[in-house]
Amino acid sequence: MTGEALTLRGRLARLLRERAGERGLSVEEYLVELLASDLDPQARAREYVEAARGLLGEAREELGRGNVRQAAEKLWGAAALAVKAYATWREGKRLTSHGELWRYTKRMIDEMGEWVYDAWMAATGMHVCFYEAWCTQMHVEEALKRIEKLVEEVAGRLGASAA
Repeated sequence: MTGEALTLRGRLARLLRERAGERGLSVEEYLVELLASDLDPQARAREYVEAARGLLGEAREELGRGNVRQAAEKLWGAAALAVKAYATWREGKRLTSHGELWRYTKRMIDEMGEWVYDAWMAATGMHVCFYEAWCTQMHVEEALKRIEKLVEEVAGRLGASAA
């Protein structure tokens, strides 16, 4: 990602958050879904990876500011987008729910290794952290390592060059 920011306020911002929340998605995930919907599966998979990398960068920034909860949610989003990217690249399959993400990680574990389980569990912990605020900076830093590996492994399989 280029680091460009978009600011929405008022009714449109509330509507965007509401629609994303109805689908169990972060605003970033929801926007990627909307904007990449008409792309072919390979291009959509690459967009998911780029968005995941962008969220990793944002998570690092949030950690630097001491905003553990926001960093945690960005990490969850990055992991979810990595799983979506893999499913799209591998089968042209669109995953649209948390349940589908969970089920698809089984395939990723089978194909990529047991470490994917650890990365996914770290991501799930980050999702809980966002809502419950139980985690610490150390928890988020450790999850970042695992989720970054997941994103970059998926990127490598897609042939997406490093950011």
